[in-house]
Amino acid sequence: MAEQKIFGYADKISVRPGDEISFFVHADGTKTVDAQLVRLIHGDAHPAGPGYKEEELACEINGAWAVRKQYTQVGSYLTVQDPQRRLAIDGSFSLCTFVYPNNPGAGVRQCLLGRWDAFGNRGYGLWMNPDGLLEFGYGDGREVDYVDGEVPLLKQNWYFVAATFDAKTGVATLYQEGVSNRYNGLLSKVSNVDFRSHVRETLRFRPVNPDDVPFLIAGAQDFHTLRGTFVTQCLNGKVDRPGVFNRVLSREELDRYARTGMPPVDGQLAFWDTSRGYTDTGIGDKVIDIGPFGLHADGYNRPVRAQTGFNWTGRDDCFRLAPEQYGGIEFHDDAIIDCNWERTERMVVPETRSGAYAIRLRTGDGRGMREEYIVFFVRPSSPAAPILLLIPTGSYLAYANEHLSFDAEIMQPLAGQSPIVSEIDVELYQTAEFGLSVYDHHGDGAGVCYSSYRRPILNLRPKARMSSMGVTWQFPADLSIIAWLEHMGYGYDVVTDEDLHRDGIELLKPYQVVLSGTHPEYVSEPILDAIEDYIADGGRFVYLGGNGYYWNVGYHQDEPWCMEVRKLNSGMRAWQARPGEYYLATTGQKSGLWKDLGRPPQKVFGVGFISEGFDSARPFRRMPDSWHRRVAWMFDGIEGEIIGDFGLAHGGAGGIEIDRYDLTLGTPPHSLILASSGGHSDNYQTVVEEILYPYPGLSGSHDYRVRADIVYFTAPRNGAVLSTGSIAFSQSLPYNNFDNNVSRLLANVVSAFSKPGKLPGWAWSAEEKQWQ
Repeated sequence: MAEQKIFGYADKISVRPGDEISFFVHADGTKTVDAQLVRLIHGDAHPAGPGYKEEELACEINGAWAVRKQYTQVGSYLTVQDPQRRLAIDGSFSLCTFVYPNNPGAGVRQCLLGRWDAFGNRGYGLWMNPDGLLEFGYGDGREVDYVDGEVPLLKQNWYFVAATFDAKTGVATLYQEGVSNRYNGLLSKVSNVDFRSHVRETLRFRPVNPDDVPFLIAGAQDFHTLRGTFVTQCLNGKVDRPGVFNRVLSREELDRYARTGMPPVDGQLAFWDTSRGYTDTGIGDKVIDIGPFGLHADGYNRPVRAQTGFNWTGRDDCFRLAPEQYGGIEFHDDAIIDCNWERTERMVVPETRSGAYAIRLRTGDGRGMREEYIVFFVRPSSPAAPILLLIPTGSYLAYANEHLSFDAEIMQPLAGQSPIVSEIDVELYQTAEFGLSVYDHHGDGAGVCYSSYRRPILNLRPKARMSSMGVTWQFPADLSIIAWLEHMGYGYDVVTDEDLHRDGIELLKPYQVVLSGTHPEYVSEPILDAIEDYIADGGRFVYLGGNGYYWNVGYHQDEPWCMEVRKLNSGMRAWQARPGEYYLATTGQKSGLWKDLGRPPQKVFGVGFISEGFDSARPFRRMPDSWHRRVAWMFDGIEGEIIGDFGLAHGGAGGIEIDRYDLTLGTPPHSLILASSGGHSDNYQTVVEEILYPYPGLSGSHDYRVRADIVYFTAPRNGAVLSTGSIAFSQSLPYNNFDNNVSRLLANVVSAFSKPGKLPGWAWSAEEKQWQ
């Protein structure tokens, strides 16, 4: 019997009652699964907490679902719109492009452009063969003829390559010249390397160009009996300004094309000017053909734009300044944005309270890979509570399906332990169809800059734990906040980053207080603007995490399920964008740290990232400011000076990733430090963006800055902010069934923040003889 596995996703992550949401399920080893709508309450099964909690709900789609195996198109490429079959050439032709290979010679064929049917050996194409040699070939449905270059293409260097075919004589030529300049390639001109290859050969027969084979850039058509046609042999690397001609271009014409990027007009069937289409706010997936027939190309799985081209000179670092130098489009054979599975089931969201929900799917024993949760969040039909929990879905996307336990060299030193992986972790690592996180690298070594929720996300399940650290992370950790709100009996609504990015401050205005998640690290400019304006206009905000509001990200306007980030030359980062590729294709903004864009989180939240360590956590100790009349009320019912010497994340409330007060980075000068952690292990290193020169002592037991600060300040119009400075803080809330001093501290704050009018500590009561 085949092993049973079920995986799924939804087309939306945030819905209102009355909205329709669709579910897409893949199954191995079973044809049916049992579906149940559940409200998610608590995700951490740690024995010091209340355990896993969910509530089953009646729903019309509960019950048996018919499921089947689904197939995913992995890899990015371009499909040319050619309804008149202009590129099904019956005669002589030339194929040309600039190419920047990321990993040539990796044992697989990588197609550059052509109408190539890899299954039926029909059509023609220009590609790199498994040995990394440039190759032109074609087939007639029975056999293939081809000609190879003599010198392999080298990784991360720009080339101009071309193939010509004379239909009268059968003569094919290959043209290969290195065109990298001082800035845009791995090797300089002092390297004693031969980039050039020119080959001429007479082939044996003529190609066949059937109607059903599309012209693709960076891929070739294939076929499988069960899944039908799909694209294979995807390129790892960049192309720039490809063109197709219905005649043989001369050596002089090719030399001029290689030198200038401008092809001859005579005989031009298509010339995709990959530098066209840029605006101040980015560029989309359509690639413009400026040739006579307008055979534009559409990207699949988000080929990466805003990338430097063959002619980038190093002077201008953004496509807005020199779009003609940004014709590079980068492709990866493991890119995935949307699985595009067939829909399994749909649901009209019933009238229900706002919160975190999922369709729970089970088959067999309902454990491990035989259980799936397709998570989504229900917004209120209209604001109905004083408290709003802002779900950091951008950060969920950033970590979606991360491979850190397997691929990241930093994880074991930082965690101080070896990862404990489950069968789900292994399945995730071995399954390309699940895609990658922005903490991973593509197989060709390039950093992953896009992430999407239209695919199964195995660590978005409520029971997930991060294998490298042994704690819950992101969504399962944020469920500790929901469980606390439930236990304390607070009325609350939830919305997501996606909602706030789209709707702005109007989404926040009805609420007395907004709570963050545990790790809201990735936020767009509209999200950050809305929160800042909300606080400045009298809103109250509780930042319940650490390392938040850190990276500037963008969302595609028409595809909000897809997030983009570029990791630049600052910050604690998993990869480094190439020079000149720092700006987001989705928005036109420079990515990287908000700190480096003039908006460190200290300016809005009072604290900002200082360290991370995944081996341990420490308690907070009350600081002198905590007895000030403005804040002493927060500690009502709390005895002693130690706060949070317990918790579900390594036994303390101060840890995992931590933030500190810093007046030099914009902490409001009237802020009060209520409590601070200290004595962290040397696995906690001072973050690189705070270091100009490295020196001994930049670690937890030596550097006084390595601490979490709980900070409070008031804002205009009776607004206020409390920041906890630690991811582990919220994971201490459920300890001892929520009966603990972290829970009491937060309850005092949220109860006060939830009431309109002045906050405690500002009015003198003669009767009580104290500030109220």
